[in-house]
Amino acid sequence: MDALLELAGPDMRAVDALIREHMDSPVPVIPALADHLIAGSAKRLRPLLTIAAARLAGARDDACLKLAAAVEFIHTATLLHDDVVDSSQLRRGRVAAHLIWGAPSSVLVGDFLFARAFELMVGAGSMAALEILARASRVISEGEVLQLTRSHDLDLTQDVYLEIIGAKTAELFAAAAEAGAVSAGAPPERRRALRRFGQELGLAFQLVDDALDYSGDAGTLGKNAGDDFKEGKVTLPLLLAMARTGAAEREFWQRTVDRREQADGDLDRARELMRETRALDDTLGLAARYAESAKAALADFAGPWRPALEDLADFAVARKA
Repeated sequence: MDALLELAGPDMRAVDALIREHMDSPVPVIPALADHLIAGSAKRLRPLLTIAAARLAGARDDACLKLAAAVEFIHTATLLHDDVVDSSQLRRGRVAAHLIWGAPSSVLVGDFLFARAFELMVGAGSMAALEILARASRVISEGEVLQLTRSHDLDLTQDVYLEIIGAKTAELFAAAAEAGAVSAGAPPERRRALRRFGQELGLAFQLVDDALDYSGDAGTLGKNAGDDFKEGKVTLPLLLAMARTGAAEREFWQRTVDRREQADGDLDRARELMRETRALDDTLGLAARYAESAKAALADFAGPWRPALEDLADFAVARKA
């Protein structure tokens, strides 16, 4: 990602300044709690995508900066809410905010960040971008609720799983890129191309996240490995492993995922079954195909931002955290 980070450096420093400014509040717990999570984000992929899409589409002014900051606030708000729902222990290598300040404060500060995001969107002065990011906020919520209602569901299909991650993760990537294109005044076909890039990139990113939950470790991931398994979340590695182990392991999956009656060694057993069935390899293989599709969406663009974004798609698949 070095080329992309170098190209976007001045813009991202300006975005960081906007984020700091709009985290401020006379209520002390708000900036303290928000900073606890936002300061842990080293990459800021989603606002980076807004900046890169705007510049690739020909933006010469700073109209994309407020939209990029809004995207980061939307993302951070969803993380605060998700950690409360999932009872997560770690986020970005730090103790989850709700364990320090409590669940009510985390939820309410998430609401504050959503409000700040919409103030920034209004300040950007683009009704089209406001519509894109407002729709994304709704779709993300729908995806999270769908995932919650299908947790522990051993009959979840791959199509429904992809619908869930398309909504809860890929939608914000898509909206971030499309909003950047809108801020640049890009024509409809270029808006669609950049939205497709973001959508496919987001799908690849979440698939890798789901694989890393079984193959990574807390020191690298910034969160506890195996959380999806412990929470009974049915992700693609689990779906593939269950389908390929069949009746022989059905009771194991029902006990550990459906009933969540887990004992020491169960996570290691699940990992072993995923390796034996190539569930992790095939999840990463699908992620790589989405990354290639994302790069193909940039075919009609030129300039230094294009290869930098192509590198971002490769990074999404190759990363270890």
